[in-house]
Amino acid sequence: MTAAKHYAGDGSHTTSYYAASANTRTLRPELKGDQKFDVCVVGAGYSGLSTALHLTEQGMNVAVIEGARIGWGASGRNGGQIVNGLNASLQTIERRYGKDTASFVAGIVMEGGDIIRERVATYDIKCDLKATNLFTAYTSAHMRELEERLALWRGYGIETQELISKEQIRDYVGSEAYAGGMLDHAGGHIHPLNLALGEADAIEKNGGTIFEMSRVVDVDIDAAEPVVRTQAGSITCKTLVLCGNAYLGHVVPQLTPRVMPVSTQVMATEPLSDALAARLLPTDTCVEDIRYILDYYRLSADKRLLFGGGTVYGGADPRDIEAKLRKNMDKVFPELKSTKIDYAWSGNFALSFSRVPQMGRLNHNTYFAHGYSGHGVTGSHTFGRILSEAITGDISRFDVFENVPWIPFPGGRMFRVPYSVIGSWYYGFKDRFGL
Repeated sequence: MTAAKHYAGDGSHTTSYYAASANTRTLRPELKGDQKFDVCVVGAGYSGLSTALHLTEQGMNVAVIEGARIGWGASGRNGGQIVNGLNASLQTIERRYGKDTASFVAGIVMEGGDIIRERVATYDIKCDLKATNLFTAYTSAHMRELEERLALWRGYGIETQELISKEQIRDYVGSEAYAGGMLDHAGGHIHPLNLALGEADAIEKNGGTIFEMSRVVDVDIDAAEPVVRTQAGSITCKTLVLCGNAYLGHVVPQLTPRVMPVSTQVMATEPLSDALAARLLPTDTCVEDIRYILDYYRLSADKRLLFGGGTVYGGADPRDIEAKLRKNMDKVFPELKSTKIDYAWSGNFALSFSRVPQMGRLNHNTYFAHGYSGHGVTGSHTFGRILSEAITGDISRFDVFENVPWIPFPGGRMFRVPYSVIGSWYYGFKDRFGL
């Protein structure tokens, strides 16, 4: 029986540039009948794929269940930027949780990018991997923030970043908009959907099994061995890993209030001439500014400008994505005002109230990871490794994150959206007036 329509419609990828330029469109089979595996991973985004790939490399019998297609959610729609760090800054983590926790986080914030580069090299994943990313500042207040960030990160032994002056930044971005910035030589960018597809291929090469179009309708975590049920089958496993993130829905009620879906938007221009692309981004780095609601952009392999930004709390899609993003793109690059937009799309990430991702257990053999709050490309790969360590017996790093307290959204699910909108107004006011 074919699964009924659900959050993913018919399961097809969104009409994004990434889906149009994907390396492969192979459809994996739907889960049918009752099956058994050592480990069942729910969700074929980066968290689930990273966890499964680490486990298959150790010879474990692993199944991944995806309700739509591999990388259907944020992992196949995001800005494609390898940005080191969490949404919550090291300053915030140090102030809120203490220096020991901040030291631990500082020790792993570079790990996700390293894992991605290792995966690309080991499995020859064709995902247009490129080096470096640039944080840009609009105001002197933003520059002071970057200076403080640089000093703090260097205090924790991270030496990959350097400040860029207003004069120097033109070597990286052909725009008059910025007061300066900070370059991270350990950052980079990728075609995100092709990375996910390459990791899925690697899992299968290592003996793992992937089921697509297999929406989970029920999870029994109270049994001695967890059972995951879809409309056409079930998996009984020794260990269950829940990596549905913003798209897990209400299948596991214990996780629903922990995060809020938030949509962000991306658009892709028509291919630019070599000369124009070189003027806009001379070093082909990826860029994001440091405002509360930020813009991010980069060049694709075929010289399109991929420009993203904006947020909609609660996860709704804007009526006109191009209209929402166009004015910001034109402000940064006025010479693109007449440039055609070929693709525009939206997708959800999972926001935690603390902006710190969450990892834990619902019982002794059911694990979860979610809430990367817009910084999931690197964080999800690190969390996948840490989950695999815990499942195979090393809980030292897992325990640190499991013991970080999660904070519920004020007002619960009913008021979390208006509360977050009011907060964004406040921080947007500060950004606008350089406070």
